[in-house]
Amino acid sequence: MFRMWVREWKDNHMLRDTVVVDDTDDTRTHKVFNALNKACAEFDIAVPIWLNSNIEDFKRNSKTRFRPESFVEETEFDYLEIHVIEEDQTWTE
Repeated sequence: MFRMWVREWKDNHMLRDTVVVDDTDDTRTHKVFNALNKACAEFDIAVPIWLNSNIEDFKRNSKTRFRPESFVEETEFDYLEIHVIEEDQTWTE
């Protein structure tokens, strides 16, 4: 099972959050992108652009923060945080 927690923050307060579950046989990368797309659709916000800093942070911690510069549209929050909280270790890439 793969679960990713997505949270929207402003002024050090969590505005909203969701956990996206993915039980497919997709690769980890596809699961991350699919979960991010689902959460953004649920929050009715644009999907952020992965900057190099996001990629490196996610590789190290399975977690990253998308700040306003990662979005094409203006945001009403300070950052969108994603964090993989559970994953089945049987996947291969």
